Amino acid sequence: MSNPEPAGNRRGASVLVAPVASAFNRARSRARSQIFIPDPRAWFAACIAQEAAHRRLFPWSAIAFGVGIILFFSAEGVPGPWPSLIGLSICIAIAVALAQNHRARNTVMAVAIVFAGFSAGAIRHQSVDAPIIERVTIAQVEGFVESIEQRERGVRVVIRVDNLDGLAPEWRPGRVRVTLRDPGQIVAGDYIRARTRLMPPPEAAWPGGYDFARGAYFLGIGAVGSVLGAAQIVDAPATPGLAGRVGAAIDIARTATTQRIASVIGGQAGAVAAALVTGKRGLISEETNEALRAAGIYHIVSISGLHMVLAAGTIFWLTRAMLALVPIFALTLPLKKIAAVAAILGALTYCIFSGAQVATVRAVIMTGVMLGAVLFDRPALSMRNLAIAAILVMAWQPETILGPSFQMSFSAVVGLIAGAEWLRMRGKTPRPPADMVGGGVRWVTTGMMGITTTTIIATIATGPFAAYHFQIANPYGLVGNGLALPIVSILVMPAAVIGMLAYPFGLDRPAWHVMGYAVDHVIAAAAWVESLSGSTVPVAAFGTGALGLMVVGLVTGTLFISPLRRLSLIPAALGVLAATTPERPDIFVDRAGAGAAVRAADGSLVILGRPSAFVTEQWLKADGDGRRAHDPTLTASVRCDPMGCVGDLGDGRHAAFVSDRRAFAEDCTRAQIVVTPLSAPGYCQPELLVDRSLLRKHGAISVRFTTDGPVIAGVRGESETRPWLARNAALHDRARREAQRSETATERPNELENRQISEHAGGLDDEALAAELATDGGY
Repeated sequence: MSNPEPAGNRRGASVLVAPVASAFNRARSRARSQIFIPDPRAWFAACIAQEAAHRRLFPWSAIAFGVGIILFFSAEGVPGPWPSLIGLSICIAIAVALAQNHRARNTVMAVAIVFAGFSAGAIRHQSVDAPIIERVTIAQVEGFVESIEQRERGVRVVIRVDNLDGLAPEWRPGRVRVTLRDPGQIVAGDYIRARTRLMPPPEAAWPGGYDFARGAYFLGIGAVGSVLGAAQIVDAPATPGLAGRVGAAIDIARTATTQRIASVIGGQAGAVAAALVTGKRGLISEETNEALRAAGIYHIVSISGLHMVLAAGTIFWLTRAMLALVPIFALTLPLKKIAAVAAILGALTYCIFSGAQVATVRAVIMTGVMLGAVLFDRPALSMRNLAIAAILVMAWQPETILGPSFQMSFSAVVGLIAGAEWLRMRGKTPRPPADMVGGGVRWVTTGMMGITTTTIIATIATGPFAAYHFQIANPYGLVGNGLALPIVSILVMPAAVIGMLAYPFGLDRPAWHVMGYAVDHVIAAAAWVESLSGSTVPVAAFGTGALGLMVVGLVTGTLFISPLRRLSLIPAALGVLAATTPERPDIFVDRAGAGAAVRAADGSLVILGRPSAFVTEQWLKADGDGRRAHDPTLTASVRCDPMGCVGDLGDGRHAAFVSDRRAFAEDCTRAQIVVTPLSAPGYCQPELLVDRSLLRKHGAISVRFTTDGPVIAGVRGESETRPWLARNAALHDRARREAQRSETATERPNELENRQISEHAGGLDDEALAAELATDGGY
């Protein structure tokens, strides 16, 4: 028992403490008064000082780099890299001269990083620039097979073109992607000759929709289509080179592994399991895809952060555990750092073997940065590390910043890191020790709470991007993730790692059986969630302004740790308000004029003509309409005959779709809106005319009626200069001269083109398919 403190000591302590307490109370009173009447400049300066003290200014460099890339893609024409590189050099020189003025130096460095982002975009464009075919073409293609992906019907093949009907290299696409019904003995690395039907990679189905042409351009793909008949393996005029041989060997190994896993497990569980290991998703049926999307767990088939962390974590644990079994290793070696190196190598191998898609590359870079921090005894999970990973990904492929995979992946991770930081700031509340049963219950409860919390954070962070790109929301995503993620974390990914380690020895079958059993339960859980009413809610498309406001809210709410983060509520609320009240178009028209969607008397869309099912569903999603392309209500109020269709708009106006010239005389006098893939005669002057000449200038269009008349928006402008729409002006002129030889001959390819869009458009961009209709990204 301790002795009581002498009274004199207590009085002395009071004398010392009283002035400090008085000063603290005065400071607290001033702080309380300034909560309501702050000095803005002093408050802002104090907040910035707090950010700087916690080293939170560096993550904003990734934002500045991304702004530079966005400015490049927003610029008219195709700017070269030299102006921005000169600007970057000047800013660096100024920053060096201002080394003693930290505020001015940081401002100049921010501008320099913007120039660096702009330069990255310009350099990337020059590195991938290649010809794109201008219209539907039947041609003989020769070249090396770069990759093969088995699909439910046939295979999809990427060919590096060596010859295309004798075209000179300046007119010849570098790569083409075609479907082939029966590949026979063809494997990656073979030199083949095939008669193909090719078309340009389709542009967006509506202004603001996903631009498949842009994605194909940055993959070096200048045409898509199908093989007519059978492809032949022929002698190559030259070797594919070291990079080609290595790439072919990797693709052959991926294909063999995919077939091995799918055959051992069987069914859709085998298809999904194979996709988780090799990244080849072609065997997954659309029914399974729809179930996974409705459950909000489609991100599990897009190899990304979750998979990379689980795979690297499994390798880390196995390496460390095996080394610890040897006493001399356990006592003399830094096991943790050795395990980190093994995990980094394993993650890099997994990335390369699974196809190195954007989400996978982002995940492996982030995983490498975190494990690298372990090597140097630094914190692994931090905003600083995330910013480094983001800059590396954007510098490597600047165009990814415009796609859903990058946006959803990084938004999910930034939200999770911010949430973890907030929990660390709150501190842990000590809990009394528990017995074995209580400890087990606590462990399960903690794990479920962790899954629930991370799912909520990731869903909120990625929700704006999912709604913007895919026009859907999954209210039961929390349920789907809660059911699926524990299975994926505990069984699926560890079994995948063990299976790949045992595969070279032929001892992998038991691991694949375990993985298949677990994946089968994941699919069953997804199907159950899909069966719930309202599992998928359509969201009307909104503009980039609303998305930009929500992004500003997300960034300021996660990167700031000072009271500045409270300001994030303002742009976030404004963005949500703008997104919930979008201006919906009254008319959508297909880029080739194959059909149109017009708003009827009841406010819903009806279909005129025969647009492809793919394009029709893109229009319906953009309108927030949950109907499918073959819904009979889409044509219930439309009257059609062999020469066209007519629809009633409900306000006394009529819309006509003309597919035969003989219908112009009647429809141009009776209908206020005329849509046609033909060139309209001069006497046809309705309130709105959409014909071949307008579609050639703008591609797919949307029309919104206002008090000032119709407002037309196009996928591209009349003098559009984006490189993925044309190689150059000379190529445009050449194609135009060929198209003008015969109007009838041109109409037939357009009709064929629309059928091809339905078949191929969904497969033009793996990144878009990986994130399509998934609400929580690849985190």
